[in-house]
Amino acid sequence: MTVTAPAPTTGAPAVTSRTGATAVTAVLVLLVAALAVVDITQGTAAVGPAEVWKALAGHADSADASVVISSRLPRMTAGLLVGAALGMAGAALQSVTRNVLAAPDTLAVKAGSYLALGLLSVTGASLPLLASSGVAFLGGLGAAAIVLSLSGLGTGTVRLVLAGSALTLGLSSVTEGLLLLFPERTQGLYQWNQGSIGQNGFDGVAQMAPVVLAGLVGMLLVARRVDALALGDEAARGLGVPVRATRVTVVVLASLLSAAAVTLAGPIGFVGLCAPALIRPLARHIRPFVRTRASLPVAGLAGAGLVLGADVLLRALVSAESAVAVPTGVVTSILGAVFLITMALRVRDTTTATGPERLRIPTRAVFLTTVTALVVVLLAVTVAGVLLGDTKLLLGDVANWAQSRAAQSVSFVLDTRVPRVLAALLAGAALALSGTLVQAVTRNPLAEPGTLGVLGGAALGAVLLVTTASAAGSWGVAGAAFAGAALTAVLVFGLAARGGFGHNRLVLVGIGVSAATTALISLLIVLTDPFNATKALTWLSGSTYGRTLPDTLPVAGALVLGLAVAVARRTELDLVSLDDDTPALLGLRLAPARLGFLVVSVLLSATAVAAAGMIAFVGLVAPHAARTLVGRRHTRVVPVAVLLGAALVGTADLLGRTVIAPAQLGAGLMTAVIGTPYFLYLLVRTRH
Repeated sequence: MTVTAPAPTTGAPAVTSRTGATAVTAVLVLLVAALAVVDITQGTAAVGPAEVWKALAGHADSADASVVISSRLPRMTAGLLVGAALGMAGAALQSVTRNVLAAPDTLAVKAGSYLALGLLSVTGASLPLLASSGVAFLGGLGAAAIVLSLSGLGTGTVRLVLAGSALTLGLSSVTEGLLLLFPERTQGLYQWNQGSIGQNGFDGVAQMAPVVLAGLVGMLLVARRVDALALGDEAARGLGVPVRATRVTVVVLASLLSAAAVTLAGPIGFVGLCAPALIRPLARHIRPFVRTRASLPVAGLAGAGLVLGADVLLRALVSAESAVAVPTGVVTSILGAVFLITMALRVRDTTTATGPERLRIPTRAVFLTTVTALVVVLLAVTVAGVLLGDTKLLLGDVANWAQSRAAQSVSFVLDTRVPRVLAALLAGAALALSGTLVQAVTRNPLAEPGTLGVLGGAALGAVLLVTTASAAGSWGVAGAAFAGAALTAVLVFGLAARGGFGHNRLVLVGIGVSAATTALISLLIVLTDPFNATKALTWLSGSTYGRTLPDTLPVAGALVLGLAVAVARRTELDLVSLDDDTPALLGLRLAPARLGFLVVSVLLSATAVAAAGMIAFVGLVAPHAARTLVGRRHTRVVPVAVLLGAALVGTADLLGRTVIAPAQLGAGLMTAVIGTPYFLYLLVRTRH
């Protein structure tokens, strides 16, 4: 999929003078000013417009003046500064990469900053705000460098979005692990990660304003070089522009702007993606906006308007007390997710869904040896999972427990541990089979329930039930998860079907839907009571904590059904994974076959989420590794993928329970750390 920044069109006359640019800039300034005025009149305290005016004029009483000067004005100013910084960073990145999907969010800049600050918190070091911003800058710059090196700087493809999303998940999982391992030292970091412009005085704004100003000045100094890059690399070199040095400089300056925004307000999602998009159409009619020197400040104004507009909208729609808890970043993330989906549908996907990569065809002996080895590994993981943990047991203890002759202490341990092990194994097998079906139907090696947003939809449905009906049973949670997964699957596959399930379009729509579900989940968690919020967060980490045998029944039933369908329809699965023409020639109705496999895949994903929470990348790693080991025939791929998925999640759950016992890490965090490098490897391998 090629996504490049469009050049100005000649269909409409362009405004050659500065009059149009000045008028548009003035309108934006007035709009931002109006939003700023509205923003400082909103809040929990009974301080309305009249009191605000008196406070600004110096005639209000001390209480009202304190609210305005110490809280509302700093919040509004932070919104202006953060929005401007992110808007300019996004515009610069899109110009230098010629990619309308480049932004601090999609380049994992914020995730890198989050991890860097998490590592700083773990050390116990207390640094001034400027020094913390420097740490965030280095983390964000490192993440951006990884994404750009993997995707190819300036290639103009959405590969950087896919790489950035995967790296974001992996880095965030490491940070969440730090939060669980060092809760005292990282206290407050999770709330910061939700993104809020709330401030306590002007100290933070005053320290970050010079950083943002320095970034803007640096951008303006290299603006002419960036404009030359729009002509193409060869033309720019012909004009004497150092192409690589210019790109590196812009990425560094964009990371600096993003780090300042992240340090001040936490991650405010997708502003850097949307703000330049609002300004870009103007360049088709107003010629001065084609130049970076003119478009960059306007993108900053648009970013400031987005942040303040989201803050005003949030506090207008919910109560003042709830608005304090709901991060501004939730609103911008939802808006950005909608924008990302829209862009995925509008751009031209040059990579169509094709059959799986050609692999050697192993002999039957290789297949049987592989299955035997995986069965042995799975048995070893199962035995280790049952015996190891904060309390170590022996096989004799398990035998006595199975015969109801074990001591009370042993029975208590096994009554809680065996369901956890079973839930992990079943969830891993279900996710692996779900990923196998999805990759066959879409003929896309990058497709899996997590990257397609299906897991996010299932999590949203389950969290909605958990936070509103805490007494809901396992079947209720499974039903809610299935409903959420089904809705997101219909949305993702329905939108991506326009164009034949193109490789990049399908995954990009899924990433957009996943971002929206993540934002909605955050909204539900911050609005519910602390007890339900803790339950939801623990469950979302992919933890099997507190699972009982009844909790495993839905996923076990779905797995039996899925295996029966995959085995009975293995020939159809092979045909569907080939192309569109061969099944039709052999009399197979392609659309009903695809729909049936997708329904089973959604059922498997939803019940797995209900049993073990969010566990990413298993549906990607297991099927791809299975095809590598035993070929592409699904009569062999299905059993190997299921065994691999069960062993992978079982091992992740075992490590999470034993490495730092009695503390625990969710299996989902472990699989994300393992799966991220594998996804990036596949991304590079499948690059066209």
